[in-house]
Amino acid sequence: MELKKMVPKVSRSGRHLQRYNKGQQRQVVGCIPYRINSNNALEVLVISAQRKGKGMLFPKGGWECDETIKEAALRESIEEAGVYGIVEGELGTWCFKSKGNDGYYEGHMFPLLVKEQLEFWPEKDIRRRAWVSVAEAKEVCQYTWMKEALDLLVMRLESAPFK
Repeated sequence: MELKKMVPKVSRSGRHLQRYNKGQQRQVVGCIPYRINSNNALEVLVISAQRKGKGMLFPKGGWECDETIKEAALRESIEEAGVYGIVEGELGTWCFKSKGNDGYYEGHMFPLLVKEQLEFWPEKDIRRRAWVSVAEAKEVCQYTWMKEALDLLVMRLESAPFK
């Protein structure tokens, strides 16, 4: 078995390794997993929120002190969505309100060109995943800042299309 296919059974948890910016905002990192389908159309992978009925989103989570920002982005995609791929250049940084308290987070988003979709991954039993069109993703995604990141990904891909 290849080392890259060895996936932990559980996701990292806890906040003891979390990064915070100078304003004491928790730093989170996410990916927009994407692929070009057989009709040469862009598809993105959305996942369900951990809490049932809270909509869909892109994989994201805390950026920890023992990893680079791109390592964190890939780890979150593996843990939450069960996909591997190439983490591309950052789409941007957003400040958004925490759903659980009055604080704000600093979120960094990256495109992830998916190369492999895993059958088993750490959060398989608590999340659904679905490949959807950009229009569908905009309808179901619960976060405005993630929709803005998706718009930036679309613009980037349109300016440098696949061959």
